[in-house]
Amino acid sequence: MKIIGLLLVPLASMVVLWGVITAVTATESLELRQYKTVWTNLRLPAYKLINEIQRERLVSAQLLKNAATKTALATQRTRTDAARESFRQLSSNSKDRSEEIRKQVDAVNTAIDRLDAIRGEIDTGLSDRLHTVESFNAMIDTLFGLHRRVALIDDIPIYEQSRVVIDMGYAKELLTREQAIGLGTLEPAERRLFTQIVGNRRFLLDQGLAELDPELRDPQVALITSPAYQRMRMMEDQIIAGGSARSWLGTTEVLARAFHEAQMRASTTLNQRADPIADQVLVRALALAGTALVMVIVSIAFSLRLGDRLSKELASLRLAALEVSQERLPHVVAKLRKGEKVEMPELSVASTTVEIDDVGQAFSTVQQTAVEAAVGQAQLSEGVGHVFRNLARRSQTLLHRQRIQLADMQHRATDPEQLDDLFKLDHLTTRMRRHAEGLIILSGATPGRGWSRPVPLLDVARGAAAEVEDYQRVVVEPMPGQRLAGPVVGDMIHLIAELIENATVYSPAHTSVIVRGEAAARGFAIEVEDRGFGMEPEELAEYNERLASPPEFDLADSDRLGLFVVSRLAARHDIRVTLRGSPYGGTTAIVLIPEEHVAEPEPEAEAPKKEPVRPMRVVRSD
Repeated sequence: MKIIGLLLVPLASMVVLWGVITAVTATESLELRQYKTVWTNLRLPAYKLINEIQRERLVSAQLLKNAATKTALATQRTRTDAARESFRQLSSNSKDRSEEIRKQVDAVNTAIDRLDAIRGEIDTGLSDRLHTVESFNAMIDTLFGLHRRVALIDDIPIYEQSRVVIDMGYAKELLTREQAIGLGTLEPAERRLFTQIVGNRRFLLDQGLAELDPELRDPQVALITSPAYQRMRMMEDQIIAGGSARSWLGTTEVLARAFHEAQMRASTTLNQRADPIADQVLVRALALAGTALVMVIVSIAFSLRLGDRLSKELASLRLAALEVSQERLPHVVAKLRKGEKVEMPELSVASTTVEIDDVGQAFSTVQQTAVEAAVGQAQLSEGVGHVFRNLARRSQTLLHRQRIQLADMQHRATDPEQLDDLFKLDHLTTRMRRHAEGLIILSGATPGRGWSRPVPLLDVARGAAAEVEDYQRVVVEPMPGQRLAGPVVGDMIHLIAELIENATVYSPAHTSVIVRGEAAARGFAIEVEDRGFGMEPEELAEYNERLASPPEFDLADSDRLGLFVVSRLAARHDIRVTLRGSPYGGTTAIVLIPEEHVAEPEPEAEAPKKEPVRPMRVVRSD
């Protein structure tokens, strides 16, 4: 599944890429088609509304110049209201297309809502002609802002031509502004505004004609070169010079209508151009999506087939490797530890893939190398054990002779200071003997020290405390009279001595180490408690695991020789050693001796003293 999943990652990427390409291309086609929808539901109603507002502006200006009747104004207002309502209804269908369109439509609705206020100012005589014209101009500017915002399209040629056509339409708007302002005699402020509008309109026409393509430019050129347009330019110059123009309204009305028709034809032409391009884009999208889909399907089929074959071969290799690691090698190592000879068959994996076959051969080589390493490790461990035993036996012999000489010297010594020095030397020899026994235990052999008769457990604890360097800090509390079987006494003294020494090393020098013992339901328990700094729960768990399951001795881990010795001795006699936290903040070691090693007290044995005892002399066991 992992291999198939690994193969599916690039395949999924291909599918996503195919989907993205298809979506982008299809979206481009839909956007081109949306251009027509936006034209029908938004831009065309906006142009119609602009045209009616322009006519109402003209009639309102005429009324303020006493050149029109209120009846004509009322008729035009009715037509403007109809165009406004039509725009609102149709634009509501386009507001949900994008945030940008919604904002622009809301801005237009806010602007045209002021139409009633402008009409009220006109009807009450609170607005002059210039203010009225500028109020209408603000609404129309908002509508042209809508045109510029929503005329976006991914096809660059159509977008560029659409932008120029909108500018040409705004030039027609400037012409209608001239028409409204140029009626009759102009005030200085009106003449300045008129002059500015004329300049802007001429600039827009000159710039726009240069950018239009021939199909859209020719009708505009025909208008600009017509006698009516030339006559209007002469009238503009007359008005700018301070005079007035006769037949101004008739001439500009004809031209405004002609410019409006030319603009509508140009916009319709651009709208028609978008449909074939949208169809081409859609066909290209379908062809590309179909080809990519076929490639994706072929890739998926090939990848899944290849992945299935690789998965089966790798599964076979995995099973063979697991068999080697979990069955063959442990079995071989177990035999090598027993000193038996082993033969390791080669690892064979049937595969048609060269790389997997090479991996199988590599596993076979690793298997053989591991067996050779295990043989070498077994031989090394055996050799180290022999070295430990030989050195320890020699040390034991010398130490035994040294203790005999020290005992003889103690009997003959009369000076108290010399006797004290001999006592310290005898104690040091006892500790050296214990370390030598530790080497024998690590080598897997059994120390020679032993007892033939049971020994009271109190004496065992005292003997263990006497083998510790800092024995003055050890307090052995009174214990019941149970005795320990003789063959176990030597190992038990060594085990408890290691625990006591560990307690003295890892606790402050001014604190005591308490050794206590009591009978248990399944034997006898001895506790060694220090008042040191204690151990973390994780460290306690690790040590208890090592004590419960003695690990193989690691030469590189020489700092924990005492732990190895304790675990070996405990495992040899089925003794359980457990570490736990002490109420005083230190550590308590609990040694549970099985009942088969514990004998009842002798009938004539006296009860142990009740006061705690500090070991002051070395207990000799040989």
